[in-house]
Amino acid sequence: MEIIDKKNKQLLKEYENFAKNSEYGNFMQSLRWPKVKENWGWDAVISRGADGKIRGTCLVIIKNIPVFPTTFLYAPHGPVCDWSDKEVMADLFEGVKVLAKKYHAYQFMMDPPFEEKEKDRSKIITDMGFSHIENAAELTTIQARNNYMLRNIKGKTADEVMMSFKPDWRNRIRKGPKKGVYCEICGTEALDDFYPMMEATGIRDGFSIRGKEYFVKFIEGLGKEHCHLFMCYVDEDGKKIPLSGAVTTQYAGKTCYVYGASANHHRNLYPNYLMQWTMINWALEGNCEIYDFMGIPFYTDETNPNYGVYKFKKGFNGEVVTYAGEYFYTFRPVMKKIVDFAEKVYMDMHERKRQKLLKNRNTDMQ
Repeated sequence: MEIIDKKNKQLLKEYENFAKNSEYGNFMQSLRWPKVKENWGWDAVISRGADGKIRGTCLVIIKNIPVFPTTFLYAPHGPVCDWSDKEVMADLFEGVKVLAKKYHAYQFMMDPPFEEKEKDRSKIITDMGFSHIENAAELTTIQARNNYMLRNIKGKTADEVMMSFKPDWRNRIRKGPKKGVYCEICGTEALDDFYPMMEATGIRDGFSIRGKEYFVKFIEGLGKEHCHLFMCYVDEDGKKIPLSGAVTTQYAGKTCYVYGASANHHRNLYPNYLMQWTMINWALEGNCEIYDFMGIPFYTDETNPNYGVYKFKKGFNGEVVTYAGEYFYTFRPVMKKIVDFAEKVYMDMHERKRQKLLKNRNTDMQ
């Protein structure tokens, strides 16, 4: 194994070429990802074969823990390698151990995106000393475990993919343009249109959202080659009315619908259907194997408020893919206990403040 030399431009290029062309790659394992996660540090490990060619990489982002002299290491959807290859996995982990010592890490976590049913791959990791929670509950992992995907789309025509959708979904895709809806590929210049919808969606669906600046970093950090902001509009009274938007990535043969938002108005124009169809076409144009609708939390519970997310995505006739989830290796058990306790105290204090604010707000409204 080797630790990446950040000053070696040729090595950085070689690393990125491997990661973006690997079937095991993911945009969060790109060397562009640290530009998005600027509040984290980063480092990376490389594994080479006997021929000197790269056979595995692992981008590690590094979180400094306030007050305590330690860090948390995380390889988001990494490493990039054949997760069934014990030799490469072990070699990359040797590099992670070096990083753990260098950055005084108390713990390392990775969540390679292989499926929960692939027990042999999971055993390779746990045999290296990692702990793992099987069937982890919804919203307890950093990355969603349950995802909805169109797989094996490479080489298919747009018509072939369209005909696989449910009839109502095909009709709604067509209705939008007939009513004047159009979808544009944009950059950060359209965030002023996108972000208010993101705020509205967060309120409507009950989830917290990131600040506007994060989306600037996301789009600019990954760059035009790998990230687009798709926006649906309709023109009314000489004005361009934003209806829906999505931040979407394309990397390593996968197009991923990462963030989506829609307005509370004009929902009868079905902008989200045209937006998804436009993004699926980008996946086809990019010769991707997969179009990933991403997370479907609580998809098995029809009474859950989030079930509508699954119901919408299901109409595109893809499939549910459940990842194995997170694997942890603890280097400093005592420090982990201290950090966990401090984080619990902080979260409890934060929750008490939130409840107090809600109580005061309700009192003011009475």
